[in-house]
Amino acid sequence: MHIALVEPYCTGSHAAWATEYAAHSSHSVELFTLAGRNWKWRMHGGAVTLASRFLAAGARPDVILATDMLDLTTFLALTRPLSDGCPSAIYFHENQLTYPWSPGDPDPDSQRDLHYAFINYVSALAADAVLFNSRYHMNSFLGELPAFLKRFPDAVDLTSVDAIAAKSRVLPLGLDLGKLEPFRPEIAREAEAPLLLWNHRWEYDKAPEVFFEALYQLAEEGIEFRVAVLGESFGRVPAVFQQARERLGARVAEWGYQKSFGEYAQWLWRADILPVTSRQEFFGASVVQALYCGCQALLPDRLAYPEHVPDCSIEAVLYRNDESLVDRLRDMLTGVPKRRAGLDGHVARYDWGRMASVYDEFFSGLVAGAARVVPEIALG
Repeated sequence: MHIALVEPYCTGSHAAWATEYAAHSSHSVELFTLAGRNWKWRMHGGAVTLASRFLAAGARPDVILATDMLDLTTFLALTRPLSDGCPSAIYFHENQLTYPWSPGDPDPDSQRDLHYAFINYVSALAADAVLFNSRYHMNSFLGELPAFLKRFPDAVDLTSVDAIAAKSRVLPLGLDLGKLEPFRPEIAREAEAPLLLWNHRWEYDKAPEVFFEALYQLAEEGIEFRVAVLGESFGRVPAVFQQARERLGARVAEWGYQKSFGEYAQWLWRADILPVTSRQEFFGASVVQALYCGCQALLPDRLAYPEHVPDCSIEAVLYRNDESLVDRLRDMLTGVPKRRAGLDGHVARYDWGRMASVYDEFFSGLVAGAARVVPEIALG
């Protein structure tokens, strides 16, 4: 089977997902991509450029798999000679309806932000299957759609929300967790102060202020710990990162983006505790990677995080809004061994070694059903 995977914003987790699925799938997956920059323009113009490339390739695929950064309606309209009657699916890594906007972006105040969410809406309406990387993501998007549509003056078809919901499914992000294994330590490490880990993007939606304020308080109490602050930074970095590097001083074991995956993986295996403070997370690939490497998690009981935790571990792993992050982290640093059984076995289900066949089976079913019946996704 031939799958045309169309990704206008091919960088980071988007790029990894696309290239890794292509590498692990039993189907033939052809990539049509643009560089991951200028995201607003990608949502407007990416469909035009990629439609031209798709037509130039000249082959009719069995399935078109697009991501949320594509205006699927424009793409399908421009590619009718090859795409007419071809089943299409849209995969939501994130969405512009419930994603928190940057405080420095002028679009929300001018209401221009509505257009990007509208592109997501009509793309989902046009697709034969609508796929989300987590149940939280699916429920939050579908739950917000009616209120979003009511913001428009008239001729709003609210029944379209039910139509989208009927063809929506959860298809978790596939990850190449196996490539972390070559960097697993062969011998036990020497006893050191516990190592806390930040391995997320350096952006406002990850709530770095909350993370670092907790560390400042514990440092003032004289509690021993070290911290490795990894992850990428894009554009304007929140000032708190430079302030934190100065305030934490000698407690900083590593700082900044790692030049190679091997260096990044080694820090994940070294880390002891992963305190997470994010305000928004539709899946959490970096969190899953750290959990696979045995990091002891402290996750907020919200967003997509509970989906990565088995019921038997919820009390130990999740903290609720009425609990103090500092108190829970203090207990972990002083009241328990530095490392204990993690969630590596539970999150291993996201590895492409298992997920590729789940993806393949779903798309085969979509083709067999000729878009009349969207198959259920069996995750087990």
